Amino acid sequence: MAGNPPKRKVSRSNTRSRRAQWKADAPTLVKTVENGKTVYSRPHQAKVVTDSQGTELFLEYKGRKVADV
Repeated sequence: MAGNPPKRKVSRSNTRSRRAQWKADAPTLVKTVENGKTVYSRPHQAKVVTDSQGTELFLEYKGRKVADV
């Protein structure tokens, strides 16, 4: 049995009011300048390093190579 059975009926108004409080948050972004271009990325995540043609080379975090792509 999954969870407890309801003790009483919850009105449609209350149900919808409660559900309306769930909202998607805008992701936090950090502004960095790379090669003269402004780039927005998520903090504390590895970023993809690319060459001049745009080919993905590897993942980098805090200036260190962490994984191959």
